[in-house]
Amino acid sequence: MQKEKIEGIRKQFFVDLETAGNEAELFDLEKKYLGRKSEFTEIMKSLGSLSAEDKKVVGPLANGARKEISDAIEVKRTALRNKGFDFESEKIDITIPGNKRGAGHLNPISLIVNDIQDIFTAMGFEVSDGPEIETEFYNFDALNIPEHHPARDMQDTFWLKQAAKNKKNGSEERLSMRSQTSAAQVKYMEQHTPPFKIIVPGKVFRSEATDSTHEHTFYQFESLVVGENINVGNLKFVAQEFFSLLFKQDVKVRLRPSYFPFVEPGFEFDITCTVCHGKGCKACRYGGWLELGGAGMVNQNVFEAAGYPRGKYTGFAWGFGLERLAMMKYKIDDVRLFHSGDLRFIRQF
Repeated sequence: MQKEKIEGIRKQFFVDLETAGNEAELFDLEKKYLGRKSEFTEIMKSLGSLSAEDKKVVGPLANGARKEISDAIEVKRTALRNKGFDFESEKIDITIPGNKRGAGHLNPISLIVNDIQDIFTAMGFEVSDGPEIETEFYNFDALNIPEHHPARDMQDTFWLKQAAKNKKNGSEERLSMRSQTSAAQVKYMEQHTPPFKIIVPGKVFRSEATDSTHEHTFYQFESLVVGENINVGNLKFVAQEFFSLLFKQDVKVRLRPSYFPFVEPGFEFDITCTVCHGKGCKACRYGGWLELGGAGMVNQNVFEAAGYPRGKYTGFAWGFGLERLAMMKYKIDDVRLFHSGDLRFIRQF
């Protein structure tokens, strides 16, 4: 009886299989013949009530028919999926080289900042920072810049309409976009006790006309070393070590006497030409030296503004334009290119 029933189910399955035209209908068919409530499941449950002889016949027959149905369903499912798949349109030639994905590029200023930070941190310096909007106290007063100094004029400084309270006496004082990274010096010294060595890279702003060598918004990096018995020799040694590492060649430093309110003595800072190595060429106007900026020993008035006892500490400081260093290192002839947003320029680095 069970034998005929199994054979009847198998035959009817193959009839129904021919009419299954999609995967949904095939799923229903699979559920009907192999699901928990299917006739096959009932037959397998009833095997326990059969005699030992009948079990030997019905059991293998039922398992064989069940496997045949299961295999037929998988073959049909594969056929239905292949039928609905456009092999020609989806064909991929894996031997064709792929399209190269473009990568971003760092601005040369970012590259030079990374180089500077790597060099100075290896020399034991800390990298500090400061706000781009500063009070008149930190931007000028604390740096020993006289009240009527030309640097405070509208022609040189971006003053803001908003005012702030002076932390010393509570009076209102002007705010401006910082005109040099030196504005971070006293703020750092107020919160730290010597000895220390820091650099302060950052953006500065000056109200001036732009040309190939001047910008109203540019980057500087400040170096400040404070301790006991710091002298000009320390300044010159650190500078020569830094520039030699930055330009990957032996660089000499020359200090020429000059005046800056926040240092005493002050110096104009020159290095041997990185193009001709001091022999004289067009880049250095055949003098063998390149002028970089100002440097000197920190004025004691600046230490007093930070709350240090006068005469207890000495130190040196300098401030250089990062664009100028990048122009020298990467042979760039127009400072305006750094902020132009021209991707053709950026992609070279």
